[in-house]
Amino acid sequence: MKPENFFLASVFAILLLSLCSGKHVRIFEDIKREISGYSSIANEIIDLAVHGKAQNRSYDRLALFVDTIGNRMSGSKNLDLAIKYMYNALQKDGLDKVYLEPVKVPHWERGEEFAMMLEPRNQSISILGLGNSIGTPPQGITAEVLVVTSFTELHRRALEARGKIVVYNQPFVSYGETVKYRSLGAVEAAKVGAVASLIRSIASFSIYSPHTGWQRYQPDVPKIPTACIAIEDAEMMARMASRGTKIVITLKMGAKTYPDADSFNTVAEIVGSKYPEQVVLISGHLDSWDVGQGAMDDGGGAFISWEALSIMKDLGLSPKRTLRLVMWTGEEQGGVGSSQYYELHKVNISDFDIVMESDSGTFMPLGLQFTGSDEARTIMKEVMKLLQPINITSLYENGEGTDIDYWIEAGVPAENYAGASLLDDIQKYFWFHHSQGDTMTVQDPTLMNLCAAVWAVVSYVIADMEEMLPR
Repeated sequence: MKPENFFLASVFAILLLSLCSGKHVRIFEDIKREISGYSSIANEIIDLAVHGKAQNRSYDRLALFVDTIGNRMSGSKNLDLAIKYMYNALQKDGLDKVYLEPVKVPHWERGEEFAMMLEPRNQSISILGLGNSIGTPPQGITAEVLVVTSFTELHRRALEARGKIVVYNQPFVSYGETVKYRSLGAVEAAKVGAVASLIRSIASFSIYSPHTGWQRYQPDVPKIPTACIAIEDAEMMARMASRGTKIVITLKMGAKTYPDADSFNTVAEIVGSKYPEQVVLISGHLDSWDVGQGAMDDGGGAFISWEALSIMKDLGLSPKRTLRLVMWTGEEQGGVGSSQYYELHKVNISDFDIVMESDSGTFMPLGLQFTGSDEARTIMKEVMKLLQPINITSLYENGEGTDIDYWIEAGVPAENYAGASLLDDIQKYFWFHHSQGDTMTVQDPTLMNLCAAVWAVVSYVIADMEEMLPR
């Protein structure tokens, strides 16, 4: 290239970059103005949810639901009743569309279960069998106990483990770090010849309350019965073992796995007024474990998602995009209902603006966790500013949830995906998680009002903006 041509090309490139940069700034300034224009509507939503006629409504609805239905285990009659209940309730709420999408879910029942320490003295041990566990023989299993604090210790003492019941007394670091003992404890114990495993509950606090959850076997490893025990019993046996005391336990579990059962994801919509094919999805899961009432996990998340649609209906708001509520089924077994939903709808992935889930309790909301492009994050920060009246404006990294993680894990890159989850103060969440303590007593109506306000403002504004979040 001639020097004079190179010079002209360079000047053109600089001018083009300058123009593009200016256009970008103008576009973002336009978006900021558009979002700030929602401040009066955001205030109306907040006032209605926190101070107006909708105050405590999500709490009251949830209380009636869990007191009427109880817990809602995958494959159970209670879950069937819960889905029918919600289908009727959503129709009565006058939403544009209410429908059920069929899925298959696991069906496991714990049956009767019992554990007793026979040596060095008789003491009943409170247990909750883990989901997917096999049962014991009818006469039960009676064996000496080996107490360990980690998988590393277990494999170091592998020769001692054969023919014994392995008791894990692992410290609680965080749920994400410690839950591997619940998920894989039976497999690792079986690898060294144990006959059963009892796992210290994955909880940060206990009042003699075992916490259940799902666990998985591996095809090439023998299946052994497994259950969680209270922190107090795990620590007691650890102290005994440290003194060299022999511990013997008898364990009986009637757990059985049945063929997959028919179930449904429960769906309701406010149909978009301008772009009905585009979707903002908000969600929580309707199923729960078979203990407690499932009020916290995840009744609260499901019901603030319903509340968001009710608030919009009350205010006569018709967002440009379809606002879709999904109450998932089969979440506790690993997002079974949501994975089938994804498979059904992934052909239209480009029409999903954002996918949101609340599944970490409805305690004091701290803000929103978000996964998406840098451009989308910048816009979401502006949306969160609309929540200044209740001082909940923070946007955090890593929007996540068992039911929305499939959108990423199935191969949707972050630049083509926007996901958000409610972040609240979960300091006490794992006190009650998957235990008999997950009841309506955990819930606070004032905090549920705030959670509903956050959920409603964010979902409405995203659904009503002229442009989808940038990929």
